[in-house]
Amino acid sequence: MSIAGPEQPTVFVIDDHADVRDGVKQLVESVGLCCEVFTSAKEFLERRLTNGPGCLVLDVRLPGMSGLELQSQLAREPGGIPIIMLTGYGDIPMAVRAMQAGAMTFLTKPAAEQELLDAINAAIEKDRARLDAELQLRGLRERYDSLTDRERQILPLIIAGLLNKQIAAEVNLSEVTVKVHRAKLMAKLNAKSLPDLVRMAKALNIGNRRSARGV
Repeated sequence: MSIAGPEQPTVFVIDDHADVRDGVKQLVESVGLCCEVFTSAKEFLERRLTNGPGCLVLDVRLPGMSGLELQSQLAREPGGIPIIMLTGYGDIPMAVRAMQAGAMTFLTKPAAEQELLDAINAAIEKDRARLDAELQLRGLRERYDSLTDRERQILPLIIAGLLNKQIAAEVNLSEVTVKVHRAKLMAKLNAKSLPDLVRMAKALNIGNRRSARGV
């Protein structure tokens, strides 16, 4: 399967009924979205997902690995593509289980076209937001990696709310030197204010500490 560009949404459809697969594919492509179809969970797992945002339209009942089993496996992987479950009327209890396990929604067959498109658009936007957040966090981690050891040492003290003179006493530096390090790490992290820096530290799982001695 070809890999779509980073901004190109892709809808993956897994259903063992050709009429359902073809119908969903035609509907999805009619609104300008890329669509890949599969007859089984096994076939889907053998393919490589795209880099861009997407969602999975998944039938509950499939030959071999069921839709619920596939959902459970995908839930253990990082990222987690949003899933829309398709069910027959007799499968509603299983669909409820799927929702409890994290599926965005479930629709009974035959799903109304607009209802399905609305669910797909919501799922893609959710996945786009996840990818954007991952990209921002990756950039933040790269900026954090650019800090010197000393800058990393005083960062927890800054977010703890210590003044420059207090930090200087903690790490045995002059207040002027601390001020320089503080300005440099703020610039490297692209932090505009202390609250901004605190939010970044939280995203990086850096807790504030009252003392950095021995770091």
